[in-house]
Amino acid sequence: MADAARSGPRLRADARRNTEQIRSAAIGAFRGQGLTVPLEQVAEAAGVSKATIFNRFGGRIGLIEAVIEEIVAGELFALVDHARAIDDVGERITYYLTALRDLQYRQPAFNDVLLQTYPHSEQLMEICRVGTVANEEFVAAARASGALRPEFTAGDLHALVLDNALALKHGERPPRDDYDRRTKYLLVGIQGRPSFR
Repeated sequence: MADAARSGPRLRADARRNTEQIRSAAIGAFRGQGLTVPLEQVAEAAGVSKATIFNRFGGRIGLIEAVIEEIVAGELFALVDHARAIDDVGERITYYLTALRDLQYRQPAFNDVLLQTYPHSEQLMEICRVGTVANEEFVAAARASGALRPEFTAGDLHALVLDNALALKHGERPPRDDYDRRTKYLLVGIQGRPSFR
């Protein structure tokens, strides 16, 4: 009985340590390679078996939902909040699009969210919903002010973001300077009063 009592806290401590190791490994893997990285790779980095991931998180979706706030959601929501705080509508849409494309470049996991790679995750779908609402809000305000071409729609922005997500996920990753230059070209193309910066 004494041995069993002593093993209880030790087992709980081992479980907590395994959980944190898995979380840490998942954050590193998802940030570097996106949400589709093999779970075997996460398990190896965490020093546990793949079965342990299922025991602790229920599988890939549970693991993603346990860390997505740290990888994508927190940064995206902060980006949207910052854009809303910019009074000048033209500066707001410029900041929003530039920051959005920056997040796409830096965080492969964000592109997996945008592409709805795991549609059964309510948390990932909520991130997409927030993004859709922000797109519609910022585009409508920018069009009304003349900062965007009148024919440019939130649907156009959505398509451009998804095209970029597909290119970054499945194509050759461009050098950062080239990527940023193309972001400027994109902005000039959709602005109501173009100004190349």
